Amino acid sequence: MTRTRTSLASLALIALAPLAQAQNADARWDGFHGQLNAQKYSPLTEITADNVGQLEKVWDYHTGDLADGKGDLPATVWSATPVIANDTMYIGTPFYRIIALDPASGAEKWTFDTQSELAALTQPALKNRGVAYWQDAEASGNACDKTVYIGTMDARLFAVDADTGKPCTEFADNGVLDVNQWNTTNDRWPLSLLQPPTVVGNLLILGWAGKDWEFEQAPPGSVFAIDARTGELVWTFETLPESLRDKSGTANIWTAMSADVERGLIYLPVSSPSPNYWGGNRTEEAPYATSTTALDIKTGKVVWSRQWVHHDIWDYDTNAAPTLMDITVDGKTIPALMQSMKQGFLFVVNRETGEDVWPIEERPVPQGDDSVNGEVYAPTQPFPTMPKPLLDQAEKPEIWALADAVGLGSCSRLWNDLWYEGMYTPPTTRGSGAMAYPDSAGGVQWGGVAFEPDSQIAVVNTSHLVQYIKLYDRGAYEKANNGSGNESGFAPQTGSPYGMQLEVARNWLGMPCWVPPYGELVALDMHTGEVKWRKPVGASQQYGFFMPESWGSPTIGGPAVTAGGVIFIGASMDAKVRAYSLETGQELWSDQAMAPAVANPAIYEYQGREYVAFVAGGNTILKDQVGDQVAVYALPRE
Repeated sequence: MTRTRTSLASLALIALAPLAQAQNADARWDGFHGQLNAQKYSPLTEITADNVGQLEKVWDYHTGDLADGKGDLPATVWSATPVIANDTMYIGTPFYRIIALDPASGAEKWTFDTQSELAALTQPALKNRGVAYWQDAEASGNACDKTVYIGTMDARLFAVDADTGKPCTEFADNGVLDVNQWNTTNDRWPLSLLQPPTVVGNLLILGWAGKDWEFEQAPPGSVFAIDARTGELVWTFETLPESLRDKSGTANIWTAMSADVERGLIYLPVSSPSPNYWGGNRTEEAPYATSTTALDIKTGKVVWSRQWVHHDIWDYDTNAAPTLMDITVDGKTIPALMQSMKQGFLFVVNRETGEDVWPIEERPVPQGDDSVNGEVYAPTQPFPTMPKPLLDQAEKPEIWALADAVGLGSCSRLWNDLWYEGMYTPPTTRGSGAMAYPDSAGGVQWGGVAFEPDSQIAVVNTSHLVQYIKLYDRGAYEKANNGSGNESGFAPQTGSPYGMQLEVARNWLGMPCWVPPYGELVALDMHTGEVKWRKPVGASQQYGFFMPESWGSPTIGGPAVTAGGVIFIGASMDAKVRAYSLETGQELWSDQAMAPAVANPAIYEYQGREYVAFVAGGNTILKDQVGDQVAVYALPRE
């Protein structure tokens, strides 16, 4: 399970790690989620619910690194939350460049180009979620005492000096670590480094991304801890038992992680195994798949683990860093962890032990039909009792009468032909397939949950999407296959008996068959787990037309919150960035960006002024609109 290669020098580096850097308890925003606890919280109070309506754009910057997929390059998907550290804003681009900017003006300080191949090796698009920053606690003015890291789709990790952008020659091979050297089982594609490393003290914790839905056998999930200065491998954690690694794969960590340095724990959101929609090749236990697993930071050994989907055959990846929060429940302070899920579930456990804060119940779930050979179905699945599921999954969603009328009854016919017995209805080969609600794109996506610690209010955005999944035996698949898109269409699951098709439930005009809203922003009182308020978020857009905001929008990307009582979020189809009242959910401010801002916002202070930064890069899951804009806002100077 764990291979430890910890040198004495590495242990010394860990021991010397600065607690302030690890916990990010102040107003800095020097990590992907602002803080290692993934609260996406700023204690700044210059911008408040009373004055946020006065926000103005103070600068923007265009990287030039974008493609719409219509030329020689694949489309870009840019989800890079800016990192602000060392008096600099650092961004990574989907062309795998690092750009260093002045936080107050956007003036370019330096750039670094990895010269990577711009090819969609493991993804349907060129993707990047930004950079990581590390600073040596014993910094003495040497080169690379402060370092910025960027990963590439071809599995290389680059380290450059944060002041100059020059390669850190002491790191790995002259500043480049080949992570694919550890890709030794089912090496079907490179271990793509699209998410920046999680920096914990003087360790970099690396997960990786691969190809979903493509193969029965794939590289098995692994997490690497490396020395931040040298690139030396310190420990490795394997997510799948040895008996499954050759015949299955993935269960990787492709999204951000969170950590509690005081308790010495790093929390892994582990994805589902391969193939995603048929599990007849992996019927034995895989306890870390689709789980939150807490490891000892120094050794990589498991401290506790909770599996959120047993024998996952729905691609319900644990897709966001769990949010760590201290909450008061029944008068008792609890060190809690909230894990958001694609199903619209929010699991809350004690982050020291993994024990329930509110009861999590194992409940019977639908079993499969005899059309799928070799499958074994989990008899029960975990359901949270508090907070209650964000989506009503007991029955088929209500058909939207307007879409059904425009579609001449096509939505009704589809609904009648789809099998649905509630959450966890298994894939089938019959009819049009099984309804997937929520869908694989996620009731809650990888932006995760934000948390305001004083009021103990958690904020999460959720998408209401209906899809349907159908399995085809090998011969039928070859006849039916007409290609795939991003998170939809046909995929082969090569090596398994079944290919698959996943589609959004729409009429001929592209109108959703289910009633709006299509996305909501939800606030929860974490003293009780009850919903404080929920409001439609954003506006949907189709064929150039904006739909009413009361319908909301599917969302990708998450919120950030401030001590000033403000929620900032982009995430919606209409490519607007917005501010909401933390107390009431009222929309207070918005501005039009170049493309959907599918990265979480960054909130920072520089030279006594509070700023909010959005990356507007787009994601083809939402719509075909790409961008290369960094847009930064502040209050007018007096």
